[in-house]
Amino acid sequence: MSWMHRLAALLLAAVLCGGAFAQSTAAPPEATVADLRAQLDRIPDSVESNAEVRELIARINAIGVQADKFIASRTGQLNDLNARLGELGNPPAEGAAAEDPDITRQRAALLKDRNALDADIRLARLVTVDAQQRGSELLAKRRALFEAQLTERAPSPLGRQFWFDISDAWPADVERLATLGDELRASFDTAREPAHRTAALASMTVALLLVLLGNWAAERGLAQLAARVLPAGRLRRSLLVLAIVAVNVLLVALAAQGVFATLDRHGIWGPQIRKLAQAVVQSIIFIAFVVGLGRALLSNGRPSWRLPPIPDEMARRLAPFPWLTALIAVLVWAPTQINAVVDASFAAVVATHVVTALALTALIGTMLWRLREPQAAPAAAPTTEAAQPPPAEPERPMWISFLLSAVALAVIVIWTLVAVGYVAMASFLASQLTWTGIVASAFYVLFKFADDLFMALVSSRSDFGQKLQKSFGFAPRTLDQAAVVLSGLSRVALFFYMVIALATPLGTSPGEVFQRSGKFGTGVKIGEFELVPGAIFSAVAVLAVGFVALRVIKKWLEAHYLPQTALEPGMQSSITTLLGYVGGILVVAFALSALGIGIERIAWVASALSVGIGFGLQAIVQNFISGLILLAERPVKVGDWVVLGNAEGDVRRINVRATEIQLGDRSTLIVPNSEFITKTVRNMTLANAEGRVLIRLPMPLNTDAQRTRELMLAACADHAGVLPSPAPTVTLEGIENGMLIFQAIAYVQSPRLAGGVRSDLLFAILDLLKEAGLPLAVPTMVMSPTEPPAPPAPTPPLPV
Repeated sequence: MSWMHRLAALLLAAVLCGGAFAQSTAAPPEATVADLRAQLDRIPDSVESNAEVRELIARINAIGVQADKFIASRTGQLNDLNARLGELGNPPAEGAAAEDPDITRQRAALLKDRNALDADIRLARLVTVDAQQRGSELLAKRRALFEAQLTERAPSPLGRQFWFDISDAWPADVERLATLGDELRASFDTAREPAHRTAALASMTVALLLVLLGNWAAERGLAQLAARVLPAGRLRRSLLVLAIVAVNVLLVALAAQGVFATLDRHGIWGPQIRKLAQAVVQSIIFIAFVVGLGRALLSNGRPSWRLPPIPDEMARRLAPFPWLTALIAVLVWAPTQINAVVDASFAAVVATHVVTALALTALIGTMLWRLREPQAAPAAAPTTEAAQPPPAEPERPMWISFLLSAVALAVIVIWTLVAVGYVAMASFLASQLTWTGIVASAFYVLFKFADDLFMALVSSRSDFGQKLQKSFGFAPRTLDQAAVVLSGLSRVALFFYMVIALATPLGTSPGEVFQRSGKFGTGVKIGEFELVPGAIFSAVAVLAVGFVALRVIKKWLEAHYLPQTALEPGMQSSITTLLGYVGGILVVAFALSALGIGIERIAWVASALSVGIGFGLQAIVQNFISGLILLAERPVKVGDWVVLGNAEGDVRRINVRATEIQLGDRSTLIVPNSEFITKTVRNMTLANAEGRVLIRLPMPLNTDAQRTRELMLAACADHAGVLPSPAPTVTLEGIENGMLIFQAIAYVQSPRLAGGVRSDLLFAILDLLKEAGLPLAVPTMVMSPTEPPAPPAPTPPLPV
């Protein structure tokens, strides 16, 4: 069996064991309102340490959750009782006929139950409010403790008092450590007993194999799987980084939790060692996250898969830092946890702060030095004509240089604080600086993943985006804009939680910060409106789903249903256009409803629009209403041949504001819709789609009129474009200026064919008249007596 199969089997076994444990654990009974109130009253008002505050906040949050569950479970019952009371109706008025005694007793019993249930719900809501207030008070006290500890000044490590305090507290601290060492030796001796030895060794062996070989096999398996399944592109790289980090953390967490659970089940841990072991498990998981994230970002084994734009040489210089970060984290974390377990002296706590500040700033300073270190110059090669100079290294952006300078300044400030004795502040700033780098690296991966995900799924250049184009008819630009908008929304959400993660070490816990984010998620009131992040995402989802559904319905109508009806193409286009307008208005209305903005909330918007219409939006509204009238009454529809003033052409599209007319020279004329309502429009194809050809010919007075008529009718009858019904006609209109005026009228299938047919008929008639010897009349030129002819130009003399 391969390592990948073994890893999958182990993960499956862990999941199954977790599921069996969850099923075997019975749900605790639901607490009553009196129990919740008693639990809340037992919480003390005074606190002395951050650990105590953290424990009390966890208890208060649990009480609040139980109260919310109680309210949710009783609300349904209250609604049922109200519905049943509504069915029974109100009691009869005084003087009215008496009702059935059973109905009266049933109403009284239901009313009693309803009042009792309503009272319980009100008391539970009061418990929730009190719990929130108590939690806020504890958080305020915790922040006060944190600020007091942070600004407390201790002896400087550069002075003698610092070392004297350590020397004085050393015997007591050594005695406390001896107690912890005795408990550790007792735990070790217990683990060596035959009853526990096999389980302890087996759990540690499996844990080591899972951490070392499991991670090795998982990284290679994920790389091969990504190269085989995912298409080449940025999404493959960002998804691989996330997968590697997640698998590393998962395997290390399984290994650490497995060893801890095994030893704990065999009773190996003592009370202090058990607390220390729990902290060890959490720290190991965090260190695995840091190491996995750093190695995945650098990707020295696969430079082409590297997510950030880091040169290969710089990535190789930074390769040891994920492991150095883990090592220094252990060196910094171990004294802190031991001090908390054994309740070490104040001098030991101060020394721990000094070690933390100096170790972390040494790590940060070394990293800055390696980042600023110039790359080694390549070995000199013999110059030849074909040799090309090495490519110039890209210049570092200014913001990166500014950021590195700010970090270097922060390191100097931390060293100064350590020197003057503010070691707690220095330790906090060093920890916060390191934590900021870790959080920024993690969210950099998440930002890239969100961007790559939507670009790979929605963009017009992706396979899925091309399928969306074919299925729903989306324009490529629309898909690209949707991808950018979705990526931006995801980045905003990630940025919000990045701020939460950055604020976590600031004297608060993740639970408190996420509790604040949950309160923010319930809504922020701005004036008369309440903005709820969940409602915003719901409104965006309604818009996206609504417009996609509208596009699907319009495409189905255009491609399948409407072509099967007897409606002409212009009417079909009008129906789909109207559907688009109405559907768009409904989708926007539903989105506003999801956002919590009803019709009554936007009355001021209507007032503002009315004022705007009165001043500057008259033309826009007039054209919009005119467009609706055109689509409804259809005096002009898509495909008609219209004449508007000096413009003549086909109606191609009726939009919200204007109508597009294609002229004979293939240019497009944009006409406001109000022009078709307020002015005279000639629609050549409204009632009759046939076109008319009109030809007027002047002939001499001595022309054989009957012969001319026969020849013109013959020309019309011989042309394939002339309709036989109505039949073409030739009439003699009269005599003008000494000439006979013949007029021929013929009909064609469309006005668009009239020009070409008229030209063909003129050519044919002229040929027939020429063959019959019937000349056209020649216009006479009449000279005006007031304008004598110009004298000829004088001839220049010939040269001698």
